[in-house]
Amino acid sequence: MSQNDQEEATFMERLVFNHRLTVVVLFALVTLFLGYQATKVRPDTSFEKMIPLEHPYIVNMLEHQDDLASLGNSIRIAVSIKEGDIFSSEYMETLKRINDEVFFLPGVNRAGLRSLWTPNVRWTEVTEYGFDGGPVASRPSYETEDDLDELRINVLKSGEIGRLVANNFKSSIIEVPLQEYYPNPENQSELMRLDYGQFSDMLEQKIRNEFQDENPNIQIHIVGFAKKVGDLIEGLTAVMLFFAVAVGITFCLLYWFTWCIRSTISVLVTTLIAVVWQLGLIHLVGFGLDPYSMLVPFLIFAIGISHGVQKINGIALQSGGADSALMAARRTFRQLFLPGMIAILADAVGFIALLILDIGVIHELAIGASLGVAVIVFTNLIMLPVAISYMGISKRAIERSKRDAVREHPFWRALSNVAHPRLAPVIVILGLVAGVGSFLYQKANLQIGDLDPGAPELHADSRYNLDNDFIISNYSTSSDILVVMVETPLEMCSAYKTMEAIDQLEWRMNNVPGVQSTVSLVTVAKQVIMGNNEGNLKWQGLSRNQDNLNTAISRAPEGMFNSACSLAPVLIYLNDHKAETLERAADEVKAFAEEYDTDTLKFKLAAGNAGIEAATNEIIATSELTILVLVYIWVGAMCLFTFRSFPATICIVLPLILTSVLGNALMAFLGIGMKVATLPVIALGVGIGVDYGIYIYSRLESFLRAGMPLQEAYYQTLRSTGKAVLFTGLCLAIGVATWIFSAIKFQADMGLMLTFMFIVNMFGAMLLLPALARFLINPEKIRNKKESFLQH
Repeated sequence: MSQNDQEEATFMERLVFNHRLTVVVLFALVTLFLGYQATKVRPDTSFEKMIPLEHPYIVNMLEHQDDLASLGNSIRIAVSIKEGDIFSSEYMETLKRINDEVFFLPGVNRAGLRSLWTPNVRWTEVTEYGFDGGPVASRPSYETEDDLDELRINVLKSGEIGRLVANNFKSSIIEVPLQEYYPNPENQSELMRLDYGQFSDMLEQKIRNEFQDENPNIQIHIVGFAKKVGDLIEGLTAVMLFFAVAVGITFCLLYWFTWCIRSTISVLVTTLIAVVWQLGLIHLVGFGLDPYSMLVPFLIFAIGISHGVQKINGIALQSGGADSALMAARRTFRQLFLPGMIAILADAVGFIALLILDIGVIHELAIGASLGVAVIVFTNLIMLPVAISYMGISKRAIERSKRDAVREHPFWRALSNVAHPRLAPVIVILGLVAGVGSFLYQKANLQIGDLDPGAPELHADSRYNLDNDFIISNYSTSSDILVVMVETPLEMCSAYKTMEAIDQLEWRMNNVPGVQSTVSLVTVAKQVIMGNNEGNLKWQGLSRNQDNLNTAISRAPEGMFNSACSLAPVLIYLNDHKAETLERAADEVKAFAEEYDTDTLKFKLAAGNAGIEAATNEIIATSELTILVLVYIWVGAMCLFTFRSFPATICIVLPLILTSVLGNALMAFLGIGMKVATLPVIALGVGIGVDYGIYIYSRLESFLRAGMPLQEAYYQTLRSTGKAVLFTGLCLAIGVATWIFSAIKFQADMGLMLTFMFIVNMFGAMLLLPALARFLINPEKIRNKKESFLQH
């Protein structure tokens, strides 16, 4: 090293490059260890990780989960017959076998299983002797016409038409409540957690495929949380294909950028090692891969490539004037390590801010992604320059870099005009108009929550959504159920005041747009009281006589009240689970509770799948702005700490804010709601997008300090780092653009949004940043001030 280089070398540079062999050995050992850990990572999710456990709705639901077994985590299996109807020997025998097969699946709450073959599905009728009733399927088999006629009569008297039995009598449903934890069959004292991927696979292999293949006249449709998650896990196994495609495309682009196979392989290998480290670390902290965190390796790969490109570009520029590859690597490390660190810290904050969102899968995504970003410091900021110091860069790449350093670049010269006094105001005004217009549009049109029926995480033509469409089309009751839990003292759920209040709630909810119907203990009591009075419709009401009420509820089916008569759920069937439908229904229940709640009577939200979605929407609505504000405050603080300049901070942060507003407007335009799958996109786009601004401004400031006017300084910035920034934007975008073709809709939505944000952030840094600098940055002040933090 020259005397000047020795004096300028930082402590970190000396620590790394004076002990290169030690660094390589340690790096190899850590890679072997974490690579072994990465092989143990498995798909892993649970019902509780997908919901906001601290939200009052979910707290209430979990408090009463033992009394609401069939209203929490459950699936519905619709068994249909193509030719004929359910009143046939063929259908009933198949249904019985499917019912028995489902009964023994791991994780099934067998006591709550309901179908035409289970004894808890009963018929009731009023006779001259009083009430009569029994199980709908009272015979071991149905072979004769007389037996089938009896079955038909029992079904008609059961009240299950439109609920458990299709309106056209061509299918019936098996309702399957699930247990998150269930006894290990081999050791009853040990609890096992339900494996959703395995459970979904069992449903496909043992239920759908086996019975449909055996009898082509039978068609099976399955919906429910567990099946949806299982389909997501199945679809996300295709992620490896997308990852391979992204690696292949990136390899070609890297070689086109560097003209050096050694550099290309070095960047790819160190970045892939970063992905391996990240997977190994998430296993060490006890996480698996769920439908959301499966996307993190893509992000780590894209971020690693972007920083690797900056390093290779810097080393190529330094190689022209350095005596050796080692010297070029050291100078590049000295120049770019701290800007890279600041950019990575800004990346990390986009992930860390997501911890505010009280949902387990998002917490794991945030922690896993933060670990992945942290390892990029070691793989791409430290190990990559060390590797290049040994391998060097091809002469062809060095010669190309030398030619680029001396020749005029018409494209960069033209682009530098955005810092011209005449063009800069136009750029700023266009940015302002785009920002204000997009803000007003997204404010009027962007909604919280799901905007489509079925499972919006999956495409409309997916198997799950087609199954859901079948059930919606053939049954009267919706699959979207909001449950209000009515709490009373012990043995008071049937008191007249309680029943009368529930009756009022049902009446009010039935008049709310978006509500199909309601069912509760009161619904049953009215029917029984009417039946006890010769079926006269005039008696279809609540009696003030407590003995009559007690008799009426004694015939209520399981789930209408708990064993202590201290909880009576009200089931509210909704047309859909769109955000506005859930908000209307929840607001009406809250208003009712404020009016009717007493010390002994409480109306509490909420259980059912619609209740869970309503809680999630509220969490997102309250967290969205907080997350963005925290991201911007942290990014701004990092920029201020780095450049010691408020104007510089504004120049870097304003393009990010514009991109966030444009991203929200795009979501509104495409009909994508702000939900668990899309909220992380905005935070990630800001955190990752700041890389462009930091790299550009750090070079711009160095040229301004050298005495150049703003436009010339920006031209020199583009010559030295513009190609790398442009390439970085393309690599980031390509890394996630492959998601757009995913069979999983939420992954495709995230891919589209991130691609848009990475590209727009890149153009914001290259166009809007220098235009803002024309108004905010004083070159004379830059020249006279002390060196910034980055030069120390």
